[in-house]
Amino acid sequence: MSVDFDHVPYLNASLDQTTKPWFMAADSAKMRVCGAVMVKQVANLAAVFRKTHLIDEFNKRLSAVAAAGGDLLYGGRKGIEKESLRVAADGSLSMLDHPVGLGSALTNRYITTDFSEALLEFVTPPYETTWEALHCVCDIHNFTYSELGDEMLWPASMPCLIPEDDKIPLARYGSSNVGQMKTIYRRGLGYRYGRQMQTIAGVHFNYSVPQHFWKSYQDILGNESSVDEFRSEQYLGLIRNFKRMGWLVLYLFGASPALCKSFAGGSVVAMKSLNDETYFEPYGTSLRMSDLGYSNQNQSRINISLNSLDEYVRDLGQAIATAEPSYKDIGVKVDGRYRQLNANLLQIENEFYSPVRPKRVADSGERPTTALQRGGIEYVEIRSLDINLFDPCGINQNTMRVMEVLLLYCLLLESPKFSDEELQEVANNQTQTAKYGRDPELKLIRFGQPVSLNAWASEIITGMLSVATEIDRHDKNNSYFEAVHLMQGLVDNTESTPSARIIAELEDGKVGFFRFALAVAEGHRDYFASIAQPGDTAREQFRREADESLQRQRDIEAADSVTLDEYLRQYFA
Repeated sequence: MSVDFDHVPYLNASLDQTTKPWFMAADSAKMRVCGAVMVKQVANLAAVFRKTHLIDEFNKRLSAVAAAGGDLLYGGRKGIEKESLRVAADGSLSMLDHPVGLGSALTNRYITTDFSEALLEFVTPPYETTWEALHCVCDIHNFTYSELGDEMLWPASMPCLIPEDDKIPLARYGSSNVGQMKTIYRRGLGYRYGRQMQTIAGVHFNYSVPQHFWKSYQDILGNESSVDEFRSEQYLGLIRNFKRMGWLVLYLFGASPALCKSFAGGSVVAMKSLNDETYFEPYGTSLRMSDLGYSNQNQSRINISLNSLDEYVRDLGQAIATAEPSYKDIGVKVDGRYRQLNANLLQIENEFYSPVRPKRVADSGERPTTALQRGGIEYVEIRSLDINLFDPCGINQNTMRVMEVLLLYCLLLESPKFSDEELQEVANNQTQTAKYGRDPELKLIRFGQPVSLNAWASEIITGMLSVATEIDRHDKNNSYFEAVHLMQGLVDNTESTPSARIIAELEDGKVGFFRFALAVAEGHRDYFASIAQPGDTAREQFRREADESLQRQRDIEAADSVTLDEYLRQYFA
């Protein structure tokens, strides 16, 4: 947005009062200082003007949505994907195959694996209420524990007692072409980024805005494009704003301020030692989301536009088609065995890491970008949530409510397209919050100007409270409002954040991160054992799905009619 400074109230008077003594001086050095003062004041006033405009426009949009009636903000669909490492009783990474009782990792709709054979991923269907989503996550945990024997689920995002790279088993999906492709892709990730890095776990929050919202909101904004185009455009605006404000998720829910020294072979020398077993950042919130974790330099030069869906698809396609010399050195097929799918910047779309992704459910064999081109954006996937060690399921209803409200706030807030300068601000704010988010002196960058994390967070939460009030109208309770209101307490008192609580537990108990997390894992295992009901309906449902998924995998393997080489050629054609 451009600002006409000739029409900004009080601007000229403000500048005159500050600079008049300097203009009266003949000294050229003072004139130069005066110019610098003027530039700084203009920038500050522009930032204030832009912030005020955004807040006013947000309030107008929210008021129009409320006046339209029909509970337009209620009923968005929420799904959870939660990763957990399987560990032995001593806390070491499991070396056992994926449990047969959990079915096929290739075709089970609820339980699969991510990078490693030991990295489970639990997937819920989308639900309208947070209670249904949480209940499903809990049921999947309960069923999984019934099939784990002496093993446990690691309760933290940062890994357990982790072995060297070549000892970490890749996920396996059977002999079908699609199954082999999934394993080859993971082998490539290991060569490119290291296998240890891929064992970092998190929680993904999938969200789609209520369907009945779109037509009314299109009328409110006076937009005349097709519904699909309008929806995609608005989702991209949401995504851009989430990128701008996603640091708040790291501050509020970050739960990885420390890690076991076995990670990276104890070579993370830039970090402080809490004790003989533990590295940590004193003010850290989410090391998983720092330059130590997924936001690594290997992908920092891949620029994927979020300014339009066409640009997003184009840039991903170019990255998949652009050769990378360092990856070429790895080799693609060496001695008859695939090391990676290709030697390009990205093997496939999913390799590009972002804290938020536009998504559409793809048809069988359909590439993600092809699905987006076919029907536009259907939902967003938020990937920046750490596993909450203090909750047996790794997430709770309040977290889901806050995430839903934040995403709706990002949707209703005007979302200008990114400039290169702002993209640098976004990256800086995420890294700074991940590593130093609880530092009271920390300054983020907004509109080119420094701002305290506390002040910006409080402003966002104020807007979120208005959105929460609108959602709560449906059930006539304050569950969303109260969940968001609790977050202001975390902003006011950093010691109440999950990351601060973890550091306090380690310091007060004089214990290392590994032993602390192992004790939490044992507690979670005992919790699920205490609530297990062997004959319940949910358990039978998951057992039936496990059995049927094994048959679906066999059917896929039997149906293959081309070689793996030909399958990959057709996939990338």
